[in-house]
Amino acid sequence: EGMPGVIVPRKAVAELRKLIDETGDDVNVSLSESKIRFAFDAAVLTSKLIDGTFPDYTRVIPVGNDRIMQVNVAAFSAAVDRVATIASEKSRSVKMGLKPGLLTLSASNIDASSATEELEVSYDGVEMEIGFNARYLLDIAGQVNSEMVEFALADQGSPSLVRAPGDESNLFVLMPMRV
Repeated sequence: EGMPGVIVPRKAVAELRKLIDETGDDVNVSLSESKIRFAFDAAVLTSKLIDGTFPDYTRVIPVGNDRIMQVNVAAFSAAVDRVATIASEKSRSVKMGLKPGLLTLSASNIDASSATEELEVSYDGVEMEIGFNARYLLDIAGQVNSEMVEFALADQGSPSLVRAPGDESNLFVLMPMRV
């Protein structure tokens, strides 16, 4: 409590996660001007801090995205993975076509190959098409700890908000691609 905000290197956070997973012990956190120390019963991890202030990420979180689509995470992830095998290696773009109750995923490449897959979804907004990088969609789907994933969309050119329905603690902002 009362600890100032600091930036910890990614590698240190990865090691810390491993240590926390291995032990169920309490973690004692100490902070100096340039270092942070995590002490467990059996181990101590010390890391340099990154100099600077973290950007104000709240400014990029979209508000007012009123087109809500919910889809089963496992089915969505599998469908994106299948369709993305056709997408060009350069862009890895997948087009999402939305109609009430239906999501159509599609991809194509310069060899005139294409793939399309349809999924049943919870969506009752206006019809729209929006494109995303397939790798980002798969990364997010892998991080959602829920059976369903929710996309809050505005239009084809605006950032989308992705999260598990009702989970305000984990959210992802995804920029669309032109497809």
